[in-house]
Amino acid sequence: MAGLPHLFVHDGREVTKFTSPTGGPERSCLPNRERQAHAALLWHKLNQAWEQTSVRMQERRAITLPCRNGVYLEFKSAAGSKLPVHSLEQISSGVRLLNVRQDGAHGQEITTATVYIPAGKQSLFLNKLAKYETENTKKDRPRYENLFAPIEDIRTAMLESFWLDPIDSMPGDEDIWCEAWLQGESQEILDHIFNVSSTLGIIVNREEVLKFPERMVVLIKANRQQLVSLIESSPYIAEFRKARSTPGFFTQLDNNEQAEWAQELLARLRILPSDVSVCILDTGVNNGHPLLAPLLANRDCQAYQTDWGAFDDGGHGTLMAGLVAYGDLAVELASGNAVEIAHHLESVKIFRSSQPNNRDLYGYITQQGVHLAEIVNPAYKRTICMAVTSSDGPQTGRPSSWSGAIDALTSGYYDDHRRLFIVSAGTIPVASWGVYPETNLNTSVEDPAQSWNALAVGSYTQKDLVTDKTYGKLTPIARPNQISPSTTTSLNWDSRWPAKPDIVFEGGNGVCDASGFYSDWDELSLLTTSHQPHRGFFASFWGTSASTALAARLAAKIQVQYPDSWPETVRGLMVHSAEWTPEMKEQFISTGSRGEYRRLLHICGYGVPNTAWCLTSSQNRLTLIAEAEMQPFEKSPSGGYRTREMHLYELPWPREVLRELGDTPITMRVTISYFIEPAPGEIGWGDRYRYPSHGLRFDINSPHETKEQFLVRLNKAARDEGQRPDTSSGSARWVIGQASDLGSVHSDYWTGTAADVAECNYIGIYPTTGWWKLRPHLGRYDRLARYSLIVSLQTPDLPIDIYTPVANKVTVPVMY
Repeated sequence: MAGLPHLFVHDGREVTKFTSPTGGPERSCLPNRERQAHAALLWHKLNQAWEQTSVRMQERRAITLPCRNGVYLEFKSAAGSKLPVHSLEQISSGVRLLNVRQDGAHGQEITTATVYIPAGKQSLFLNKLAKYETENTKKDRPRYENLFAPIEDIRTAMLESFWLDPIDSMPGDEDIWCEAWLQGESQEILDHIFNVSSTLGIIVNREEVLKFPERMVVLIKANRQQLVSLIESSPYIAEFRKARSTPGFFTQLDNNEQAEWAQELLARLRILPSDVSVCILDTGVNNGHPLLAPLLANRDCQAYQTDWGAFDDGGHGTLMAGLVAYGDLAVELASGNAVEIAHHLESVKIFRSSQPNNRDLYGYITQQGVHLAEIVNPAYKRTICMAVTSSDGPQTGRPSSWSGAIDALTSGYYDDHRRLFIVSAGTIPVASWGVYPETNLNTSVEDPAQSWNALAVGSYTQKDLVTDKTYGKLTPIARPNQISPSTTTSLNWDSRWPAKPDIVFEGGNGVCDASGFYSDWDELSLLTTSHQPHRGFFASFWGTSASTALAARLAAKIQVQYPDSWPETVRGLMVHSAEWTPEMKEQFISTGSRGEYRRLLHICGYGVPNTAWCLTSSQNRLTLIAEAEMQPFEKSPSGGYRTREMHLYELPWPREVLRELGDTPITMRVTISYFIEPAPGEIGWGDRYRYPSHGLRFDINSPHETKEQFLVRLNKAARDEGQRPDTSSGSARWVIGQASDLGSVHSDYWTGTAADVAECNYIGIYPTTGWWKLRPHLGRYDRLARYSLIVSLQTPDLPIDIYTPVANKVTVPVMY
């Protein structure tokens, strides 16, 4: 039978006051100090740094160079001690935390924080230090011990204190393009930087400025000495990084297809009316191609710089467009079936092939590209698709200005307009395919795919048939349903960052000949539209770019099917429907431990999305969706800031039907999808709770846990004085566990008996901390957070109807 619509729950949540049961802040291990001696050392270090700065500023004034009126200090922790970095900041007095870095082995990390102290504010530290030396708390501990005991060293900040990329990428005598991250958001700060840079002979890109909470990013061209002088001249420097450059694209692919194929496909094409679009940010798209012209109007072809022209002179954008529109054209050309397309295409040229080393700010260009499309078609329900990546960005999962710009754009930080963004995880070039899959496991997902909100796409393959024997026997590199030789992974990332890619799509395969030579191969690639139809209508295409195009096409299909659904829901359904293939599990899992599943998550995300499951439910596979808003935090009567509320849902399970099924295995899957607002800059990246504005988590009651017991376990505010939970979470039932809690989309599943699943009918959504709460001076602590909750039940392929009883309880949306 035809698929059934997913069921949307509109009014099923119960809002409850929430207090996290985890209690107060994380306690750190303080080193043993003889406090008088330690205080004397810190006194000496502070006075020495201030004296050095004073002398240097006098020298600059003597030769009429610009000077700042304050001191940059670097605080370094003892190994293994957690430096209370936010205690170093006093915003009302102008004392600002600029960046935080960590080095060293796990358990022995050394934390380094760079802080700016305005002139005249030294006493703020000295007064506290005096109390640390002489006063005790009520518990007979040194006052301010948590602040001063972890500090191992204090010194004047140097250029290295501000350079957040690898030191070997720092400029020397030659000028290079750098990102200058500034503390603050005002025009006065920008004007100051422009004026000082002009005095110092530093070239500045004045037009394209990225703005974040408490941060701005400008592009400057400077050498080492100029960067040092800029630090000495300005009180607004927070960090420097090397500007990114983009890689080349796959262009000029051979094509022997005939024009008649395109005409035959056009005769079968039916375009359905809709307001759904996919905006391709790339090298432009040549919409003169007969297969693209009906889907991409001239007015929807734009360029970041108008003098570039909107045409595709590189080829990559048109290759993307064919897959976004049709999927693998080899399948459509061979099928002979009618082809229906209900989404439009849009193209914004953000990369010019003749200028591969463009030095503009990629985050700014990306944002402006999206805005260009939105100005022309403001009412479109748009998926943004971008397969432009850079391999010289962060290799640890740490956010960049580019990925941060995407997080700001998707979250609606500036305009409260949420957007769905799909980005490539980055493609490994053919020359590196020789050691499969070790190369994949050791090659990092590329910038900006570390974005928390964007859906990052990697590659797997089903293609293994090689019929062309022109070059002798050729063996496919990957077996069917394994990861593609072109896909990147996040196995080498720091564990505090989300796993990427999120999902994988077909990305083609490669071949190996008898001599051990590896290559891509047309038969194992996808077929798409060529950017030069006068030379050939079709071209082969592979890699994570091709996979990203296929993902954007599926997102558009979901949006057409459920036109009122949120971007968070579309992203959530794609993750929710994804599964690892048996071949992936065989390739990377041996014992079935959670550690192996965590590793698998970093290799191929949640797996391959199932198109049918994305779009419809069935009698034996039911999907419930709830879209809601929550206020995670509030101001407490005491003047602090705390968590505010949680949401509780009673799931409308057909409990009698499930109980009758007894020991029949049922799989329950839960996904929560939301967008965080980024706090870019190393000040926000001390740990994974600082970069996001907030976090959300879910939990489900155990089979023998009542609603009241569940709330007592989950929510401290639901407990009577002195009450403690007397039930367990049943966390061992989940396949992935806490590894799925990273990022802003969390998905996990468990399989139990139908009788047990019948009793697991309460789900709680609750907040975790983030910068909205920790930095209340930014005025966003009382913001509402949107989320999409997706819950599925799946029974074996038997004549079992669990859908109808639930559909009778909730409103069924109209199918389109």
